[in-house]
Amino acid sequence: MIPISKVEVDGETEALVLEVLRSGQLAQGPMVGRFEQECAAMAGTTHAVAVNNGTTALVLALQTAGVGPGDEVITTPFTFAATINAIVHVGATVRFADIGSDFCIDPDLIEGAITPRTKAVMPVHLYGLPADMVRISDVSERHGLTIIEDAAQAHGAKVGDVPVGGYGMATFSFYATKNLSTGEGGVVTTNNDEWADRMRVLRNQGMKARYQYLEPGHNYRMMDLVAALAMSQFSGRTAMETARRANAARLNESLADVPGLVIPVEPPGRTSVWHQYTVRITDDARCTRDEFVTAMNNAGVGCGVYYPFAAYDYDCFRTHPQVVVSPCPHAELAATQVASLPVHQHLSAANVTAIVTAARNVLG
Repeated sequence: MIPISKVEVDGETEALVLEVLRSGQLAQGPMVGRFEQECAAMAGTTHAVAVNNGTTALVLALQTAGVGPGDEVITTPFTFAATINAIVHVGATVRFADIGSDFCIDPDLIEGAITPRTKAVMPVHLYGLPADMVRISDVSERHGLTIIEDAAQAHGAKVGDVPVGGYGMATFSFYATKNLSTGEGGVVTTNNDEWADRMRVLRNQGMKARYQYLEPGHNYRMMDLVAALAMSQFSGRTAMETARRANAARLNESLADVPGLVIPVEPPGRTSVWHQYTVRITDDARCTRDEFVTAMNNAGVGCGVYYPFAAYDYDCFRTHPQVVVSPCPHAELAATQVASLPVHQHLSAANVTAIVTAARNVLG
């Protein structure tokens, strides 16, 4: 089986983990500080605040921006549940704007979702492709809204020459399947000094210094052991992105003429880091999307669906008092058509050939 994602731990990582174990400082310490410096450099920001996972990063960003009960946050319904969960967790209300052909929130539809209660916009950079932050920023500035980028899948992605992460606040996940992985882990990036200071207090039980409590907080601290897992990946990030880009280019070149299959593209001015290689299986394909996924897996190629439903199609969100359901037909259609194939840096040339051969055989 060619896996859809793969984690490999190198000798440098093993040495860093051993260094932490021998230091006796396993909780948040100097390794977390090094991790934060790397994350800030990646996002081009002055601050990066590490936390224990990507979902708590979203909660921390929202709370730091003052989003709470009575406020509304506009986001996409075509995303992982963590995006919605975080908004609900801080007591705010979720409003949806539909996606475009890039699977990201459509900037033209954000304005129609704004109400007097709207406080923030949370675009999701999906499958490694950044949303159109230039237009989203324009809408947000005109209406005085805070931008919180859900960049869980987009480490190092860019809009023009600007890395994602610097348009207000951004959150990144380091879950096991991400391009940069620590198993679990997250970070919030920002250029706002006051926000960064408050996040460091909130993640540490509301303490500025030992037993100096400024406000009720959380235990969102990252462990040094977790931070150590990522350090060698930062130095190898360019090579990783180059390999993923090359694999995506070869897949696009080899699958562009397959009937019923729509390949992913990078819109002008946006650089994907190819977290997933996600295609559409349209109605004129020789099989359904679900049949395609089953056949690819049977052929030894890992293939999955991210995501099978629009967020509001789950009863727990559809009936939730903090979720405003408004139809998003493009998101609903995408959920019935998308399938993701392996594109990670550990693929060999033979692996890519096998993926192409299997897809062409399944779709004729």
